Amino acid sequence: MVFEDPDGTRILYDAGRTVAGADDPRLGDIDAVLVSHVHGDHLGDRRIPAPNAGDCGSSDFSVSTTPNSNSVDIAIAKNAKMVLGSEMPRFFANKVKALGGDPKSVQLVRFGASRKVGGVAITTVPAVHSNGLSGAFIEGELGEHLSTAGLTAYVGPPTGYVLSFSNGLVAYLSGDTGVTAEQDTVVRRQYGAKLVVMNIGDTFTTGPTEAAFVINELIQPAAVIPSHANEVATEDGKVVAGSRTEAFLGAVKVPTHLPLSGRTMSFDADGSCTAGC
Repeated sequence: MVFEDPDGTRILYDAGRTVAGADDPRLGDIDAVLVSHVHGDHLGDRRIPAPNAGDCGSSDFSVSTTPNSNSVDIAIAKNAKMVLGSEMPRFFANKVKALGGDPKSVQLVRFGASRKVGGVAITTVPAVHSNGLSGAFIEGELGEHLSTAGLTAYVGPPTGYVLSFSNGLVAYLSGDTGVTAEQDTVVRRQYGAKLVVMNIGDTFTTGPTEAAFVINELIQPAAVIPSHANEVATEDGKVVAGSRTEAFLGAVKVPTHLPLSGRTMSFDADGSCTAGC
């Protein structure tokens, strides 16, 4: 997903594998790249060779992006900042420097702090997940040994993000997470998030009913965009019957907007969708 502030600042969230690298024409200008955690499907260990290569159920992830990652490749090509929490910034700064970029463009933002990129204030919030870095991203013997042993490198806890836009909208991007106390105390009570992008995929994250509990009882936003469904969720722009996405739509009590490929949605400060929904 790409988020654009009214002042034109554009932020890419968890590029993963389905962005066709920095030359993907859907990206446009990017001012900041966010990575919630370093699992390959979020950081980008592979990518599609062209926009919409393959289909939703079996995308063509034939282009390897290790050891750099799709996210780093995009940040370098777009001359974008990387804004990260946990212990991730130093690792990414080394990657950026090795590719000829400015390591100072990789910026740390800890829990409770914030950084501004254009008109957008960015902070990280805790997520309940894992954050192991695959040996494929680590060059040399260490990476080989980790892969052989079936282990990963620890780069600190995973994160979510809270984005505060210049029009007053506050959005929570959950990353991959289970239910956390901070979804109430920090996301709702401290920041007052009105728009939530919430993972619903089950097994690896909150499932649809757990995610609905987070929305209905903990955050209570004005609107939600379900993400990370781990399924073919829509066909011809409509929800697939019996899917996790359908279950989430049936359980949640606030307006829910499906993140259809190529769709642009606009939200006001209160979290109400004003266009594209």
